[in-house]
Amino acid sequence: MSAAAQERRRYAVVGLGARAQTFVNALAGPYADRAQLVGFCDVNQTRMAVHNRWLAEKFGAAAVPQYEAGDFARMLTEQRVGTVVVTSMDRTHDDYIVTALEAGLDVITEKPMTMDPERCRRILAAAEIAPGSVRVAFNYRYNPVHEKVREVLASGAIGEIGSVHFEWLLDVRHGADYFRRWHRDKANAGGLMVHKATHHFDLVNWWIGAEPVTVFADGKLFFYGDVNGKKRGLARDYERAAGATAAADDPFAIKLADSAQLRELYLEAEHEDGYHRDQNVFAPGITIEDDMAVLVRYSTGASLSYHLTAYSPWEGYRIGFNGSAGRLELLVRENTFATPPEGQQYATAVQHGDAKPGETEALLTLHPLWEPPQTLLHGELGQGHGGGDARLLESLFGDPVEDPLGRGADHHDGARSLLVGLAANRSFETGQVVQVSSLLG
Repeated sequence: MSAAAQERRRYAVVGLGARAQTFVNALAGPYADRAQLVGFCDVNQTRMAVHNRWLAEKFGAAAVPQYEAGDFARMLTEQRVGTVVVTSMDRTHDDYIVTALEAGLDVITEKPMTMDPERCRRILAAAEIAPGSVRVAFNYRYNPVHEKVREVLASGAIGEIGSVHFEWLLDVRHGADYFRRWHRDKANAGGLMVHKATHHFDLVNWWIGAEPVTVFADGKLFFYGDVNGKKRGLARDYERAAGATAAADDPFAIKLADSAQLRELYLEAEHEDGYHRDQNVFAPGITIEDDMAVLVRYSTGASLSYHLTAYSPWEGYRIGFNGSAGRLELLVRENTFATPPEGQQYATAVQHGDAKPGETEALLTLHPLWEPPQTLLHGELGQGHGGGDARLLESLFGDPVEDPLGRGADHHDGARSLLVGLAANRSFETGQVVQVSSLLG
């Protein structure tokens, strides 16, 4: 091994689904001069082999050693890992994070950091005494539009913040995808209040610099699921799309065989673990909500009213900040309408609801009291979560730089965003206002 290779930081990735590709490509590509991939760990050998083949094809890289999930700790020792990247199923995050921390390693984890209060407490306890660090990959903090919002609010342009109104729309292409895969079972990911909205709650926490104190919420399964599908004539009689004649004309069905990426990662790997990536969104077995309203009270006295809809005809979000000196409004449109799956190439961008080129718009407007409104930003979004992915990767793997906006998120930030969603889930169940602090015991 060369001296240069010895100086490179050693990374292992656990969870080799589609989302891992963002980190694997970064480590093997633009950051290969300072990073070395030394371990893959997953429940599925086929998926790890696919990533290794892609590495060889794209970068001419040697195969990364593959470890079964039960051999995670052995991998850390044998490969002398320095940092673990966690992109596995949400309910497994805590095991990998805590094991890595107890081994004295650093951790980079996909959001959400974990999925329930017990797992959250476990991570926080380990992080407090471990020498290593935890970074939560909140890429939306690195979106230039969101950075501009942070700057404007921090400048005092609208004075003291009294309330935030936040509506997020997932279209029937992106939103439906959570109901096709493992996220449809709340036991795997905590529902969209945890898996998806943790992004949004983190943004608000970061934007207004406050701690969530109480949460009241209402959520329901309104659109997806067998009962709703039959009620509205949307149901088709199949469990999963592959091989099902009834799925052929279903605009909600995903055709895994039409995408080389999804075919190799999932369709050709399911013989190992039985995981079906293409389940019917109008079949039984869905235990998560698709329409959710949340009211949060913060330590500063500010309030947040938030709504997440997972069956919208278009994708984007609207935010309004009301302050003592004015209002700041943000409109982001990521597409004008959702196109049916047929004929599309289903790659990571489509699965994760990335913006459609040519259809995106970001409009940020400042409304001072007694003055005309000011357009602060108006233009198209960058690709990769509005440009946030590339900037996050540079923060994680590039040269250290000053971070005056505090974009880097640690385990405390991961917990703060997570706890809002967990409190919302508890409020769904009880119909009561939930004290956020009560979740940590």
